Formats: sequence, structure tokens, C-alpha cells
Amino acid sequence: MTPRTTVPPVVLDAMGGDHGPAETVAGAVAAWRTHHVPITLVGDEPRVVAELRRHSASGEIAVVHADDAVPMTERGAGAAALAASSLAVGCDLVGRGLGGAFVSAGSTGAVVSCAVRGIGRAAGVLRPALAVALPALTGGASVLVDAGATADPSPAMVAQFALLGVGYARAVLGRPDPTAGLLSIGSEPGKGNRLTCQSAELIAASPVRFHGNIEGHDVLTGVVDVIVTDGFTGNVVLKNVEGCVRTALTMVAQAGIASPDRLAEVARRYDPQTHGGATLLGLRGTVVVAHGSSRAATIARACVVAHALAAQDPAAGIGAGLEGAATRP
Repeated sequence: MTPRTTVPPVVLDAMGGDHGPAETVAGAVAAWRTHHVPITLVGDEPRVVAELRRHSASGEIAVVHADDAVPMTERGAGAAALAASSLAVGCDLVGRGLGGAFVSAGSTGAVVSCAVRGIGRAAGVLRPALAVALPALTGGASVLVDAGATADPSPAMVAQFALLGVGYARAVLGRPDPTAGLLSIGSEPGKGNRLTCQSAELIAASPVRFHGNIEGHDVLTGVVDVIVTDGFTGNVVLKNVEGCVRTALTMVAQAGIASPDRLAEVARRYDPQTHGGATLLGLRGTVVVAHGSSRAATIARACVVAHALAAQDPAAGIGAGLEGAATRP
């Protein structure tokens, strides 16, 4: 894939997350100074400028003022009503072409609502979906989609998640012909609840190389390139994986049966700081959602990832995969 010749700056929600703007501004400075990623910070200008001064970075990074900040407790459409929030202003900048990508550690539901309004869905997309690359036993990664953007989707939406995930795996992970599996309670056809069974029929009829159903113990094996599910289940799976890895590594460390260096390497593969965040698919622009508890290093990584994605422009390829799909309601 040929990168864009010029990429507008990454727009970073300075007020998002549990630790903004102290950690978000520090992350922006690190992304700029270490990785040369151009950043535009959006938030309460006096507070943001004060943080930049703390890092002796006044004048290095552009700041756009926003009167409001969406609280972390806001889960959805209420965020879009705050037109002067850092989320809304940031998404609007990207929507108008003044930013190449948007990054926030704010509430996922709030980010989705503002991104849909300010950036807009790609043609034909019913609802956006979060994609997370999970390390697999094969040494590569599998894309989990949806990891939490749409908790209660229709079967048509889940079928589109498969298309979006396959497009992401092709454009970003370099898989020429990705396989997709639908997460269910059994691998046999017809296993699962009503949503899963109806989604399976639609995916099978779509232009996706459909593996069929997969089970929970397949998630980290690399048996498929794309793991498809609804946002509620996907978010539970993601957090369960993170928790299980931490617990298992702690138990192994306590037993003294592996070197600390090897354990640290495994932990690094599953650390959100390594990956920066989840990519919101199905929009007309690039959006990366970082974990709400993100510190500066994670924010910096999220900005680096967002800048790279914007340079590759995967949205066009992902959107093209929706054309002709038999997933319309």
C-alpha cells in the first residue's frame, strides 16, 4: 500500500481519559519529540498550555480551545450534544480535513457518538466497530471486532463487522485473503443465540472467506484472522484476555518456572501501551480509542499508530469491501 505523501496532524483529545490533560499532553510531547508525529491538542487552552510549559514545549504543538470536556461517565449520545467539547471539536477538525486522525482516551461510547457526527460513517456502514489486534500463538495476530463500539447490534451490523474486520486485516496486517470466524458457544453450524445464528447466515452470503463458528478457546490460537462478535461480547472477551494473561503470568512468576525477561516479553505483547488503542472502523477517517487509564507512554503510542494508519489510508479499502455485500437490513 502506498502511503499518502502528506498527512495532516493527529488531533488529540487533551481532556480525555482518567488522567487528562497531564498525561495526554505529556504523551503528545513524546509523540512529537521522539517519533516526529505532528499533533494538534484540543481542550481547555489555559490548562493545556500550562502542561506544555511544564515540558518546555510551548509553541511546539498547536492547541485548539474547547470550552467543555465530556465526562468519563457519559456513555453515548449525550456526548454529541456538547458541541463545544474537546471530543466534538476534535472530530470536527478531522471531518473538515484539518486533522489526519483523531485520538482520545475518553469514554468509548462518547467517542463513537462524536466521531459518527463529526467525521461520518463510510458509505454503506450501518454502525462503526472497534478493532483490536490480539497476539496469537502463531506469532501473528487476530483482529477482534467489535471490541466494544456497538453493544446491541442487529445481525446485519454483525455481518458488516466481518467485512470491516477483513478489510482491516488486509489493509493493516497485510493478510491478502483473511479468514473470519464468528464467536459462538460451539463450532457446529446452528450453534448460538438468535443473533449469532442470523449473523452466520448473512456472513456466509457475503464476500468473506467465512471459517464458520469459533469458540472462546480459539480466540488466541490464530485459527482465523478475524474474530467477529457483537460489541458487548467482544469487550468482555478483550478484558477477560487481559485479566487472564496478567493472572497466568503472575502465577508462573510466583512458581519460578520461567525467566523474568521472558515473562516481561509476553506481558508486553498484551500490554495496551504496546498497541496504543483500538481502531474505530467504518468511518470516513481514522479514529483510535485509547484505554481510559492511559498514561503518557500509551497516549504517545496511540498517536504513532493513528498517524501510521492515516498515512496508509486504510478506510478506503475497508469501505470498498462493503460494496455489493449482502448485509443490508
